[in-house]
Amino acid sequence: MRKNRKQYIFAIKELTGREIKRKYARSRLGIMWSVLNPLLTMTVMSLIFTTIFKRSIENFPIYYLTGIIIWTLFSTATNSAMTSLVDNRNLLIKVKLPKKTFVLSRIYTSIVNFGYSLIAYALMLAVFRVKLSFAMLFLLADVILILLFSMGVGYILSIAYVFFADIKYLYGVFLQIWMYMSAIFYPYGSLTPVMKTVVGNNPVYIAIAIARECVMEGKIPEEKMWIKLAVWSFVIFVLGKIIFLIKENTIMQKL
Repeated sequence: MRKNRKQYIFAIKELTGREIKRKYARSRLGIMWSVLNPLLTMTVMSLIFTTIFKRSIENFPIYYLTGIIIWTLFSTATNSAMTSLVDNRNLLIKVKLPKKTFVLSRIYTSIVNFGYSLIAYALMLAVFRVKLSFAMLFLLADVILILLFSMGVGYILSIAYVFFADIKYLYGVFLQIWMYMSAIFYPYGSLTPVMKTVVGNNPVYIAIAIARECVMEGKIPEEKMWIKLAVWSFVIFVLGKIIFLIKENTIMQKL
């Protein structure tokens, strides 16, 4: 049992390392793009939107950067998990590993990239003189919950993609809509009551809002925000896991 667990963990580490190498194989800067990308995007978005929202959003660069790193964690985790089984069809045939290994390796790859993007984030917090606070420690719990949610979505998408390849394109469109519904670069308070209800119940926005309160306001978000995010995360994770377990035995027939 312990030996199998070690092999399982080793396989995930190897697959994660392979994914990172593959992603940056032709880049001279390599994984440094995980640091540079949020910085460059933040600079461009700040130049565009700071003037528009300067009265309604205090410290827009950090407001935006906090939102985009949470969003990027979720979107890259789910997008990459979606194709994990199809991309590794040869390994699935040759190696006897739990099929979820390939999904989890993509999730862990997104965690590694997120870790590097935190370097850029910490740098900008220092530049904009955001004070360190006890509430920032709760950012870890926020990240764990959004990762749990991403895992559930990733499980569902990985199965769906095996049986219906067009889901990749449909999800791409859905992600764009989802991003605009997550208040990454505009103030939540400017929305109409109906849209506030819709966006306010979006799990990705809730994770972003929690992160902003912890970092920018230095306070621990209220319980109802944590409860909403926890419910979304656990329900989708369990649902995704059930769907994956039900369908995993029919995967090889389709691959």
